[in-house]
Amino acid sequence: MNTNRDLNYRLFIQKECNFIRTDIHTEYERYATIRSGDVEKVKENFKEIKTNFNDGKGVLSNDPVRNTIYHLVVAGALIARFCVEAGMEQDVAYTLTDIYIRMADQCKKTEEVIDLLEEMQIDFARRMREMRKGNAISVHVRRSIDYIYNHLHELITLKGLAEREKINPSYFSKLFLKETGLTVKNYITQAKITTAQNMLKYSDFSILDISLSLGFCTQSAFTSVFRQKTGLTPAKYRNIYYNDNIDGKA
Repeated sequence: MNTNRDLNYRLFIQKECNFIRTDIHTEYERYATIRSGDVEKVKENFKEIKTNFNDGKGVLSNDPVRNTIYHLVVAGALIARFCVEAGMEQDVAYTLTDIYIRMADQCKKTEEVIDLLEEMQIDFARRMREMRKGNAISVHVRRSIDYIYNHLHELITLKGLAEREKINPSYFSKLFLKETGLTVKNYITQAKITTAQNMLKYSDFSILDISLSLGFCTQSAFTSVFRQKTGLTPAKYRNIYYNDNIDGKA
């Protein structure tokens, strides 16, 4: 089937109507947020999306409900892939997506589908948040891991985390190491570098902005730690993986 005629016509109509699709990097940032397990940020992002849900989205069906369901299907497929790449079991990710698609298929109103899409995104984010806690069992360590990921831009210390949990710093240090396999300092560094990798791959933020957003005092300090952990400078990492991602290879 030759689609050139239809494609050219639709592109012309979109141009005439000043239709602008959601920027691909904005989409990647939102999916990366789900993958990182930042539930609160996912909720915040969806509030913005919900106000003008159809802005920047193509028309996939003339039926409004079916159109919204199709967008949920597309989002589910992408979210599942993002989460699988970050360690979620493939069967879990795709089966979870299947569950939400089947629920969407029963919806009668667009509002129901949109609410379901929000629920799906939050569900995936929560599962990713729980997954990153690994073998952490104690409530102290689990709460501290959440705090670390939600405050990467701040100065986080062993003493500060122990004070938040109202326990002895020495005891907390041993407990954290036992349950995560890393010292508090190394865990924080790993969390920052993992987040930086996502930002370098899926956003247009400058390396300076990324370094400052993750609490590094200078770009050179960030570059030094990033290279130590990954073997690459941030610029080299972005050059390799950002371009691959845009080309649809990653």
